[in-house]
Amino acid sequence: MPGSLEPLDVGVQIPYHFRCPISLELMRDPVTVSTGQTYDRPSIESWVATGNTTCPVTRVPLTDFTLIPNHTLRRLIQEWCVANRSFGVERIPTPKQPADPATVRTLLHQAGSESTPIQLRLSALRRLRGLARDSEKNRSVISAHNPRELLLSVLFSNTNLDSTELNHEALAILCLFPLTETECVFVGSDSDRVNYLVSLLFHSLMEVRVNSAALIEIVVAGTRSSELRSEICNAEGIYEGIIGVFNCPIAYPRALKVGIKALFALCLVKQHRHRAVAAGAVEALIDKLADFEKCDAERALATVELLCRIPTGCAAFAGHALTVPLLVKIILKVSDRATEYAAGALLSLCSAAEGCQREAVAAGVLTQLLLLVQSECTERAKRKAQMLLKLLRDSWPEDSVGNSDDFACSDVVPY
Repeated sequence: MPGSLEPLDVGVQIPYHFRCPISLELMRDPVTVSTGQTYDRPSIESWVATGNTTCPVTRVPLTDFTLIPNHTLRRLIQEWCVANRSFGVERIPTPKQPADPATVRTLLHQAGSESTPIQLRLSALRRLRGLARDSEKNRSVISAHNPRELLLSVLFSNTNLDSTELNHEALAILCLFPLTETECVFVGSDSDRVNYLVSLLFHSLMEVRVNSAALIEIVVAGTRSSELRSEICNAEGIYEGIIGVFNCPIAYPRALKVGIKALFALCLVKQHRHRAVAAGAVEALIDKLADFEKCDAERALATVELLCRIPTGCAAFAGHALTVPLLVKIILKVSDRATEYAAGALLSLCSAAEGCQREAVAAGVLTQLLLLVQSECTERAKRKAQMLLKLLRDSWPEDSVGNSDDFACSDVVPY
């Protein structure tokens, strides 16, 4: 085996007993299986997850799938890394051990028992939250014990009283797990529970506000009934609360991410979009548009397009001096989906107001659209661009119209 190993660098070679027998890479979290063989944890977990029930080296059946951390080997590997750092070898960090199922069961029992002192219940929830945040593996272990029913019970145990730390911890953990449709209906079908979550959107602690917005988004997105989604979106103050989270300082990036997800989910319910406009969604979206990362920028532009489809939203966006220049600038800059949504929003705005047509032309939309229809973006984006080109034809400068004849796509076809 040693002769088959490739050197890590010109001056250093990984000792073969530091390499995982499965991946042949330096082990970062060595664990020993029931046969006595040691593997890197991700490699052996992947081996077992694909249906294998034998030890990869010995081919002996695994009688027990418990993985025991090999601390001695891990320390030796770390010492070797330190000794060879001059060759560019970085010391592997000490891995956090996955949650123990027995510990998770104990913590859930303590957290859910009303006879247990409040401080002990709070401590149990905090430990569960820490485990859930550590790794996806831990969340899988916790999820296997179906914690959501218990956490929902704790969260809504005293909605008529001032919220407590116990409620806040349960809320924070719930945001880390997807809810089933039944659980979403459990929350969304009770006005007291919905109103309680809305009240938390105005809490003095930003983390509580963000977690409440996250759970509202999970519930709305996870509910199939359009009637129930409409009832949730009709809750007093829900749009103001979500936009308040959305408008948080840039120093709290999670609020921006959660806020746009929640606002988009609410705006999918057409009959209440006017309430989003009235609550200040237009100004918030335009002001934050440049701060989004790719996925969030797509949601933000999709929300802009949705609000542009109603008269009050279209008028509000048209009245904002930065709307058209930003939408023109963002075309082809983020992703195919973002391009499609930006083109759709511009089409709605330019169809409703001649002033927006002039603004778009002045901002250079002609060049952007001609590039778009020749690009490899989505067919829907191209159709929207073609419709917009046709709409703006009379607003093009004469030299632009002449130059546009050079483009094979300049004969715009109807949508």
